[in-house]
Amino acid sequence: MTEHIERFLVWILVERGYSTHTAESYQRDVLEFQRHCGEDLDVRSITSAHVRTFVSALYASNASASVARKLSSLRTFFRFLRREKVVAADPLSGVAGPKLGHAIPSFLTVDEVFSLLEAPVITDRYWRRDRAIMELLYATGMRVSELISTNLEDIDWDRELVCVRGKGKKERMIPFGRAARETMKQYLPERETLTIARVQRGRKAEREALFLNGQGGRLSARSVERFLKDYGMRAGIRVTVTPHALRHSFATHLLEMGADLRTVQELLGHVSLSTTQKYTHLNIDHLARVYDQAHPQARRSQED
Repeated sequence: MTEHIERFLVWILVERGYSTHTAESYQRDVLEFQRHCGEDLDVRSITSAHVRTFVSALYASNASASVARKLSSLRTFFRFLRREKVVAADPLSGVAGPKLGHAIPSFLTVDEVFSLLEAPVITDRYWRRDRAIMELLYATGMRVSELISTNLEDIDWDRELVCVRGKGKKERMIPFGRAARETMKQYLPERETLTIARVQRGRKAEREALFLNGQGGRLSARSVERFLKDYGMRAGIRVTVTPHALRHSFATHLLEMGADLRTVQELLGHVSLSTTQKYTHLNIDHLARVYDQAHPQARRSQED
């Protein structure tokens, strides 16, 4: 099975354009299934019974969401094997995954976003960079993987646009506004300082990446996640602040201000409109305001 797994990883990286992070996740899930079945088992001998036994074992130590993700990885793997004519039938056919609830994504209120943006202060070592990152995440709704992949050449300063490479390496242009532009411009001298220090240490300069770490190399997703959580706690925000929470906030606030769903779908880089629809939750206060402003009966009661 090992040879087929290696070919599968090449396929999702090269032909499907998945990120390295996503490919590693698929690899872990498929290798876990291989260990369960036995590494010497021929992939052509795998049946639905093997899959069901594996799923039963997963439920003992995994949450439903993790079980669903691992099953999704296996479905993609066996879809590849059928495409390559390695197997004739899909052993996952008829195997049901766990039923997952549709949880409303965590998001920040507008006031909480402003508090978060003010959290970095001059005594923080990389406060200009961190502020620029938070402004850009909120202004564009981009994923953290897209943020750390952004290069200097992707920024159109005059038109205030950023070229974002999303899933499947599909590109989209997103406006980012004056606030993000100003904070990024303020960060650029700090970036130059990090680059010079890197060269002085005998390392090759990072000339492409927009956002750098303390060593002058490309910033990692984990670093962004870490400092966002810290700033969120400092600002006293009620939810854990993550890059995805800012993405949810971006979409939620756009919809609350009247943006149409198709526009938000395009900005987020969603292939399916149904994926964007989870952001249509609106808080009760907003709904009440809209009702009071729009409904004839509500207006009459206020006039009375």
